[in-house]
Amino acid sequence: MNDVKELELSIPGVSDTRLVLAKFFRAIADPNRLLLLEFLVSCEHTGNECVAHVRLAQSRVSSHLQCLVNCGFVRVRREGHFAYYRVVDERVIDLVEIGREIASDHSGTILECTRVTSS
Repeated sequence: MNDVKELELSIPGVSDTRLVLAKFFRAIADPNRLLLLEFLVSCEHTGNECVAHVRLAQSRVSSHLQCLVNCGFVRVRREGHFAYYRVVDERVIDLVEIGREIASDHSGTILECTRVTSS
């Protein structure tokens, strides 16, 4: 295993970087938001398509999409009565893929961890 490198936690112009990072990870920590990110990375989809894909109530999907939009991970484009959503920062997907690899390597201990609860 490689040597662990020192973490640099500062973000220019941000007084509490840890708060921003924690909010960032909470935004992608929800299983339904992860499913939406995965769905929206390849192409633009309508809100109705997102509802059908996630199989939740429209209001819940709308709330999850709004979170992703507000955090800057997803863009919404309105055309007539329709809203179209798409991932705008593919680095988020890269991070999810890295997380998937790490989770795969440590799945046994992660599942046994009692200090972190599932949502």
